[in-house]
Amino acid sequence: MSGISPLDLAIIALYFTVLIVLGFTAMHRIKNQEDFFLGGRRFGKVLQVLTSFGQATSSENVVGTVTATYRDGAGGTWSQLLLLWATPLYWFTARWYRRMRMLTLGDFFHHRYGSRRMATLYSATASFYMVMIIAVSLKAVGVTVLGITLKTEASFTPAEQAEFQRAARLQELTAKSTATVLPDTERSELTVLQREHPRREFSSFDDRILTWAIVGIILIYALLGGLEGAAWSDSLQSVMIVVLSFLLIPFAVAKLNLQHGTHGVGAIGKILHEELPGYFFSPFGSAQSAEFTWYFIFILSIMATLNVAVQANQLTANASARDEMTAAVGFTTGTFIKRFLTVIWGFVALLCFALYGREIQNSDLIWGVAARDLLGGLGVGLVGLMIACLLAALQASASTLMLSSSALLTRNVYAPLFPNRSDAHYIKVGRMSGALFLIVAALLCTAFSTVLDMLKFLWEFNAVMAASFWCGLKWRRANRPGAWASISTALLLFIILPAGLPSVFPQLRTAPSLQRATNERRVSQVLPATSRDVEDRARQIKNWRDPRNQPPAALVAGESVRRDIVMPPRSIYWSQGFAIVDGQSSGRGFFLIEMWALDHVFDLSANPYALNETIRYIYKILLPFLVLMIVSRCTPEDNSERVRQFFLRMRTRVQANRPDDESALAAAYAEPETTRALLLFPKTNFEFFRWTRTDAIGFAACILVACSVVGFLHLLLSFGA
Repeated sequence: MSGISPLDLAIIALYFTVLIVLGFTAMHRIKNQEDFFLGGRRFGKVLQVLTSFGQATSSENVVGTVTATYRDGAGGTWSQLLLLWATPLYWFTARWYRRMRMLTLGDFFHHRYGSRRMATLYSATASFYMVMIIAVSLKAVGVTVLGITLKTEASFTPAEQAEFQRAARLQELTAKSTATVLPDTERSELTVLQREHPRREFSSFDDRILTWAIVGIILIYALLGGLEGAAWSDSLQSVMIVVLSFLLIPFAVAKLNLQHGTHGVGAIGKILHEELPGYFFSPFGSAQSAEFTWYFIFILSIMATLNVAVQANQLTANASARDEMTAAVGFTTGTFIKRFLTVIWGFVALLCFALYGREIQNSDLIWGVAARDLLGGLGVGLVGLMIACLLAALQASASTLMLSSSALLTRNVYAPLFPNRSDAHYIKVGRMSGALFLIVAALLCTAFSTVLDMLKFLWEFNAVMAASFWCGLKWRRANRPGAWASISTALLLFIILPAGLPSVFPQLRTAPSLQRATNERRVSQVLPATSRDVEDRARQIKNWRDPRNQPPAALVAGESVRRDIVMPPRSIYWSQGFAIVDGQSSGRGFFLIEMWALDHVFDLSANPYALNETIRYIYKILLPFLVLMIVSRCTPEDNSERVRQFFLRMRTRVQANRPDDESALAAAYAEPETTRALLLFPKTNFEFFRWTRTDAIGFAACILVACSVVGFLHLLLSFGA
């Protein structure tokens, strides 16, 4: 197989074998549902760190960061750093999850709002969300292997050759449009090609084979060993993720030094600043970045902070700890490790752009292309190690997510329909639902065109349940009617209508009135000319074919040059833009009803695409909270014993010894007034706790670490400037 040697395949097979052995070993420790779904709640700090890091880090994190950074510069790292400022909150939320003393987050909606139907709905939507995460990861691994196994131009089929020529024409017209105003015929041609997105790269490998092989291995080791088996494998996989993060760097550094006649790591920073556009080094996005502007990053970070709390695996990762402090230390530490590695992944993307930016247009493929080019020629199995590391990143999170989903479906969907069965029966059902979960993920991974399209869908999906979770946790006035109103409104406006209307009325996708797009924008910036600018200008002069205009002047490296960036039109009403189908422009993805309505009041075509996306996310943040608060205020308060006991549990610290913990809960139930001393506003309906010394020190330390991540990113970007 092109790009993958027999030795590479042997290393991958060895990795799979080790995982299967771990699964069989852990299987013998499973005695009940708590053992299977939460590892018996016996994880200590080390295992908790590894589990938290593993479940938070998957292959789509690696490939997604590289994809966004390769395309948009350093601002693209925020595609994965969105939750950086949420991470200090994990110091509190990790303990809250553990204090719930529940097996699943579906149990929260049942016990807090007294509604099994709400728990069932949450379980279904949360399972679908986790299916999509695994689908993204499968997509990320697939495109990386495609990058490793790219065809040469000589081996293209006639159809691939024709598409390649259209991609080359798109690149030519795009470059020409930055220097002059295109004639109407060429402008029309450019618009059609931009909507078609023709490919330049084609693979000889069928990624569906790899997808089903990955699914089979996870089915064996995670379903047999439960969460404990997944945690043991995470210990191995966490090490492999770190290897993955650094493996390409020394080889990329060596090749760049060879190309430029330099030596050592110190020269690399200077090479990057000479080769890459200046806006690539803006850590918070720039005017040239297609999507990751500073205001888009800010709003998306807020939404991600609110939405991530509703992920079912958040409870799974923390409820497995022996006590709440173990949960807090393990979860924040494991997550911060991921944040630092995200910066490394962004740096790898900058190295890759310096090496391959002229040749590889599809940013999804860049990690695989770099792996084949930098590692494949050595013939020592490093490509196989790279693929095994990517698989480790995928499987570390996939196993935890699959078990979270199977717990939800078993506990909150199946058990209410078939109660009073044995633990062995429910464990069997959990294994079957986990298998179904992975199979659906494998089928869905082809439903989106790029990794970034899938990531953006995931960022906003949990907005359906986020308001009900946060208000239910911290506002006693939140009640069942308010929660149902919020969930129903968000589900209808965010998911059902946007997905359903184009399915019921497919003519909407091609309706001329719904093909509205943002205006083409030219963004100018004066920067020193890099060597790449000099080469591109020379190539542009050589290929100049416009008799009506003079070609631009030649450049000299270091000369101040005005860079005109043409921002192509982007769809206003369709979540995945446009495609050319049978010669006709067709909307792709969800129909964005809110943008259609707003465009009738304000002209959204005049806005940058990032501003339209920011407006859309503000709407998705505010609407569910407003609906819940208004309806809850207008309906009777729930003062049931169920709600009272829920908040008493949340005020009672978890003890590592189970009998001691049960005694502490009994004391709180018997003397509820004694727990009010913990509240910051005891005479209100808000459940905000007074900070202890541990709270303050831990949160301050987390803020400091979060700032150091930004400092680390800035340090790498300024290196050699």
